[in-house]
Amino acid sequence: MKAIEIAPVPEGIYDGIGYSWYKTPGAAHSVADELVLITETEGGNYYKAAEELYDMFIHAADYVIENRLYPLLDIDESLVAMIEHTWEDERHFHLMGRFDFAGGLDGIPVKLIEFNADTPSLIFETAIIQWMLLKHNKLDETRQFNLLYETLKESFIRLRGLNPAFSDNRRNIPRALFSSLEGSSEDENTARLIEEIAYEAGYITDFEFVDKVFFSNGEGVFLKDEDRYYRYDYWFKSLPYEFISRYEPELAGILTDVLKNEKAVFINPPYALMFQSKGLLKILWDMYRGHPLLLETAFEPLAGRAHVEKKTLGREGQNITVTDADGCVGYKRDGEYGAYRSIYQEYAQFPVDKEGRSYQAGVFFSYEPCGLGFRREKGIIHNHSQFVGHIVEG
Repeated sequence: MKAIEIAPVPEGIYDGIGYSWYKTPGAAHSVADELVLITETEGGNYYKAAEELYDMFIHAADYVIENRLYPLLDIDESLVAMIEHTWEDERHFHLMGRFDFAGGLDGIPVKLIEFNADTPSLIFETAIIQWMLLKHNKLDETRQFNLLYETLKESFIRLRGLNPAFSDNRRNIPRALFSSLEGSSEDENTARLIEEIAYEAGYITDFEFVDKVFFSNGEGVFLKDEDRYYRYDYWFKSLPYEFISRYEPELAGILTDVLKNEKAVFINPPYALMFQSKGLLKILWDMYRGHPLLLETAFEPLAGRAHVEKKTLGREGQNITVTDADGCVGYKRDGEYGAYRSIYQEYAQFPVDKEGRSYQAGVFFSYEPCGLGFRREKGIIHNHSQFVGHIVEG
């Protein structure tokens, strides 16, 4: 592992831009005072891996739909109709996701860990913070594999082009609503950042918390202002689809009708849940057994092999157990996703620094690979693990 030390960005600047979750009680500062030093080849390899894997995920999702394998992915029946509807209609564009990788540095081969395709985190850190780290330290901010902000803007323009009917109004401008659950500053300010990008891409935008949004089967997505309702053509939500099926099953039916009646487009589309489910990693392994980017994955423990147990729809590093080849547990994190099916993934080698911290690469994909960043941790990487920016040697 090669890294260079840098001066931290003053906390007041973070507070000023809405990056309020950089300090977590009982955890290290969420942004490292170092940058990972990578080569052009290493960065390019991460991007090539993401591009190849995205195509593989599309083929795997096709296979799931054709064979109705939703139960293997822990996808509730209430979401199937909207998944299939959006999958068959190109107007429902997958805006973004984040591939997590082991390896890629120190000569260690790149291996897919998972694809955070529905409500990915680290958008703020990847698009804004690591650019600020270079700028604050008077380094060349172009020496990054990082055009996430610009690429998301291009993708919003592309999405607008796929849905010309939504611009058929008095101002000829589509309206987009951005929502999060109330109480999470990270979810809220990330949604507001994406709202800003959409505004720059030519949308009329608003933000409101999910519980204050109105939905109508036949009319679409609305906000109420006094006695007037405002309809929106697009709805971005940081709320995972499986949360809707679990806690608001009636809403799943309403949203399905909104989509079928072509009253709105949801960002990300419902089919992103297939990519999100770690059950698809098992499907991928069956379809591309031995592929150099994949780790062996099964629905039962890998006997005599070091492996990692995860839940199909687990998040934030919860409900993960690392077991060695002798069956001894090395690391374990509990969580709230224990009811989901387990998958067992071959243990992968990570780059490790002199402090014993493992480094996991995250590559954002929005029509194309567009942003690289790292997380590091001793043990299981989770939502409070440190974010580490990068800089290309040169």
